[in-house]
Amino acid sequence: MEAEDVVVVLITVPPGDIGERIAAELVEQRLAACVNIIPGLRSIFAWEGRIQEERELLLLVKTRVGRLSNLEARVRAMHPYSVPEILALPAVAGHEPYLAWVADSVTTKGGDASDQE
Repeated sequence: MEAEDVVVVLITVPPGDIGERIAAELVEQRLAACVNIIPGLRSIFAWEGRIQEERELLLLVKTRVGRLSNLEARVRAMHPYSVPEILALPAVAGHEPYLAWVADSVTTKGGDASDQE
């Protein structure tokens, strides 16, 4: 497994259980190996001509490049925001056993682990 095949996806969600539901769905569907839920985020942003401020949670999602489009589609279907943050950052290096675990945990075609590329 090459580090370049792994991405970390940033997703902000409102406080409450939506972050847990999205995280569980992504892992259950093997779209993500792991999702960390980080509370206490304060976001300040320009939206609809005004400066907004919101309390949010941050999801850090570890997945494979080949699953990004499916992951994005699933998040968009579940997310309450009209324009959710779904931002993928490439892994430039990583601990090889961890990268292998991501590869084993995330399938590229859906279904079970036998669908691995």
